[in-house]
This record gives sequence, C-alpha cells and structure tokens, in this order.
Amino acid sequence: MLRILSSCLVLIFSTPLWAQSYSDAEYSAKTRAIVETHVLPRFERLAKRSDHLAKVSQTECDTESPVLRDAFHAAFDGWIGVSHLRFGPTETDDRAFGIAFWPDTKGFTRKALSRLIKAEHAAVSDPEAFAKMSVAGRGFYALEYLIYDDTMRQNGTPEYRCALVQAIAHDIDTNANAIWQDWQQTYADQIIGSGKEGVQVLFGALTTGLQFTADTRIGRPMGTFEHPRPRRADARRSGRSLHHVDLAAQSMQEMALILADGHSEQSTSLRLTFDAIFNQIADLDDPTFAKVTDMQGRFRVESLQTSFHRALEIARDELSVELGVMEGFNALDGD
Repeated sequence: MLRILSSCLVLIFSTPLWAQSYSDAEYSAKTRAIVETHVLPRFERLAKRSDHLAKVSQTECDTESPVLRDAFHAAFDGWIGVSHLRFGPTETDDRAFGIAFWPDTKGFTRKALSRLIKAEHAAVSDPEAFAKMSVAGRGFYALEYLIYDDTMRQNGTPEYRCALVQAIAHDIDTNANAIWQDWQQTYADQIIGSGKEGVQVLFGALTTGLQFTADTRIGRPMGTFEHPRPRRADARRSGRSLHHVDLAAQSMQEMALILADGHSEQSTSLRLTFDAIFNQIADLDDPTFAKVTDMQGRFRVESLQTSFHRALEIARDELSVELGVMEGFNALDGD
C-alpha cells in the first residue's frame, strides 16, 4: 500500500503545472485569432504609415514642418502598437533595432547623428549603404532627435539634414514593409500551424511587453526615490512618453484578452486591471514623467507601474496555467 501511495505522489508532483490543456488544433485556433485580429492588422498599419512618412519626407523635410511631424507621430504610433511582437520577422536582420533603438543608455544616437552630419556622410544617398550604418543613427528615435532636439536641428546644413531625414524615413519604411511582407507571405502560416508553440511564443511576447513597459518605459524615468531620472523617459523630446505607455497598454490588452478568451476568471481580472491602467493614465497629466521629481507625482507613476505589474502577475501566475504554457526565456531577465 505504501509503495502504491509513494508512486502516486511521485506522479502527482512530477506532473508540470503547465500540462497541455488544449489540443493542437485548439492551440492553432487561438494563434490564428491573435494573428488575424491583432498581429496582421497592426503590422499592416505600421507599413502603411511608414510608407506615408517616407513619401512626406520627400517634399516636407524641414524639421519644423507640421506635415512631417504629423506623419512622424502617426508612424511612431504604428510601431509602438507592435513593439511587443519581438520575434520572427521583426528580429530578422535586426529590423526592430533599425526601427527603434531604445533605451539608448550611452547616448549613441546623438553621437551617431553628429558624426553623420559632421562628415556629411554619403550613405544618405544610398539606401543599401545607409541600412548598414549603426542602428543608433537610424529609426524613429534618430528622427525624433532631428525633429525635436534644438541643438541637433541646428547641426550641419539644412540640405544635409533634409537628406538625412529622408534617408531615415526611407529606412524605416523599408524595414516596416519587410516585416509586413514576411508575416503575410510565410510567417503567419508557420506560427498558426505550430500548435502549442505558437501560443507559447505569443504568450511570451505579452509578458515581455508588459515587463518592458513597467520596468523600462515607466521605471527608467522613475529612477530611485533619491535620484529620479525624468530625462530618461521614452521619447520625451517629442512629448510621447506617457502616450507610449497608453498605446502599449491598448495593444497588450487586446492581445491578452484574446489569449484569455474562454477563461472567464482571468479575462475578468485582466479587464479590471487594464481599466485601472487606463484610468490612471487619463488622470496622470504628466506626458513626459517630469513630475516624478515631486513626491505626489512619483506616487501616481508608481501606482501606474504597480498596475502593469499586476497584469503581468495575472498572465504569469494564472493565465499560463490555464493555457498550459510556460513563459519561457525572457530577454529582459538577462542570461
């Protein structure tokens, strides 16, 4: 009898908590729902808006042009809406870094742009050559520097700055469209057909995205209580810091609720947590997290960060069990 009981206990405690709860067909159906209603429409939006930005830059390359700025903001919005989908076509040829190099902890973007402008580097006239330049001098954050940084807007000649704006916009468009084409032509079918692995990848993208927003988009400008770092806020020059948090939350809420569909308890918890996030964002009135230097302002930002951590906790501790998946490797955790 003791041997039988011992064998049963071994079986119970050796069974992983993430034991598969779906058939392969059900996993593929879940993946298809996310790909077709979340992933593909958002990458298509990024590609179209990036194409518009590249076209606008050909006639509106003055960094004070409201037309250029509007196109920049629209395309940047498109990127933030997919920035959590860091796998597959997004990572091919370092496309994601070429589109958005941030956080820039060493100030490489300013240095890269200054070198290009000082040398009047000819790569701005050759898209293939420009695509091989440092990612720090490319993408949305480099373009933000050129458009919104007062010092950078005075560097070099207007003619070269115009050519550089056009080169960056074209490079963003090239990468965005390459990602969109890869998803359309091959990757969508591959991930949908991969069964449980597809859900695993998408779930990992959600949890990594939630952690990145909480710890980096919100955490970096918070710094410490003794040393807040508001100048480290994401896209602060263009006043987009809180806006990025809002856009990321909207996108990840959409993805989380599709993953949680069919699991009422987790769906309800996630809805309530994201409702709290959006209410906190609406009440914050701090577009660049500049008020983290004030005790009350910091408390409100900390509360927002806590809500993101709560959403992450629901996903990691509850939804993962319901889906029968593990979070897997998270690049934010290091080696």
